[in-house]
Amino acid sequence: MTINELPQFIKANYEIHEWRHASAVLFQDFPNEWNDIVSVLCDFRLYKHDIVTPGGRKSPIAEAIDDRFLPLGWVEKSFETKIIVDANEYDSPTHKVDYYKNHVAVETEWNNKDPFYDRDLNNFRLLFDLRAISAGIIITRSDELQEIFDNLDKGSSYGQSTTHMGRLIPRIEGGSGGGCPILAFGITKKLYVEE
Repeated sequence: MTINELPQFIKANYEIHEWRHASAVLFQDFPNEWNDIVSVLCDFRLYKHDIVTPGGRKSPIAEAIDDRFLPLGWVEKSFETKIIVDANEYDSPTHKVDYYKNHVAVETEWNNKDPFYDRDLNNFRLLFDLRAISAGIIITRSDELQEIFDNLDKGSSYGQSTTHMGRLIPRIEGGSGGGCPILAFGITKKLYVEE
């Protein structure tokens, strides 16, 4: 299984990047979770009203993705991790994962500050090393959406220092996720619905 074998809709509507054969791991070892991810990505649309509506704790776009994952049995998950050195025990907390199911972790980064990628990738690396996850997925936005944001007079809300694929890929390629297999999906203009 390679990225080229993803459903045509996903290949046509998302910017896709892979690290350490993540698609093969997911397709072969986690077919149910793979099917869930494919379903969520195929169902998602980027509506104009979700872009122009201010978000609170979560943006309407992140909530729309929640609404697709949660009914499929994915949960927000925190992990209790500790380090033991001789007889000394130290808590080593990780950050919560947005969606978790059967050793697969998914993070959505729509419009956060780009250091959130560092947090997510470090979390994937640590959880993979501890055998708590087998693959990580990040759903974010493609750089090309800036044109739409600018046309909607929302460009200043979606600046260059926020989460978008151009900020993520150098971190993945630089090894921030360690050995964890990672798939990154960038939402493109083709998913935009004017209404």
